[in-house]
Amino acid sequence: MEHTYRLVISCPDRTGIVAKVSNFLSTYNGWITEASHHSDTQSGWFFMRHQIKAESIPFGLDQFRAAFEPIAREFNMRWHIADSARPKRVVLMCSKESHCLADLLHRWHSKELNAEMAAVISNHDDLRRMVEWHDIPYHHVPVSKENKAEAFGQIEELLDKYEADVIVLARYMQILPAGLCEKYAGKVINIHHSFLPSFAGARPYHQAYSRGVKLIGATCHYVTQDLDEGPIIEQDVIRISHRDSIEDMVRLGKDVEKNVLARGLRSHVEDRVITYENKTVVFD
Repeated sequence: MEHTYRLVISCPDRTGIVAKVSNFLSTYNGWITEASHHSDTQSGWFFMRHQIKAESIPFGLDQFRAAFEPIAREFNMRWHIADSARPKRVVLMCSKESHCLADLLHRWHSKELNAEMAAVISNHDDLRRMVEWHDIPYHHVPVSKENKAEAFGQIEELLDKYEADVIVLARYMQILPAGLCEKYAGKVINIHHSFLPSFAGARPYHQAYSRGVKLIGATCHYVTQDLDEGPIIEQDVIRISHRDSIEDMVRLGKDVEKNVLARGLRSHVEDRVITYENKTVVFD
């Protein structure tokens, strides 16, 4: 993979933003390999992502930040720059279902996902052997009504220990406490079936089957204190028919879930997602 810097910006929309940033990069011989822009006419905000050859810039990121800061102040920018040579550290969280976890581990193992799998945390011990085969630390932290505060305190210590850049709930069947949601805002990614809010609770596919639904799908989103209502990163659907059994729907649903989660995580680790209000801009 080519060594690049990723400059990601959001700011109030006005004329001259692209010209100013492009001129800055040109001044230092910055070679732009990818440029994405979006203007939201409803909110009046502008969004930008530039990918730049790292070798074309004559200094490192600290000097880049110092040199760019006056432009950022001038345009009231929210911005960051990331180095592709420093893959984001991912902590996966799971329960008993393996499809999302196994898929992400495979994509990481086959180098389809440019990230560092730091650890896996689970409230069950069922998937330990699968994870440890990949030489990834596995932490079993049981969670019950009686020990929730203690358990999530232990989980928070593990997240701090592994310096998690992003936390992926790969079918982790526990609700994160508000404190963790706030501490890691914009860094926790979840996946769930897209029946919500229609078929909430247990056995959603059985409920959907009894209603004769024709579409099943999945939603990948950032976790907030409002359950399953965070900014959406990725979604997809599959059509089904009266010929499909409950087992078929579950199988197809798992396929959609793991694909949507992988695409959402890839967008995040490649700095392609910008959140604003309760929405996202996701650059291809």
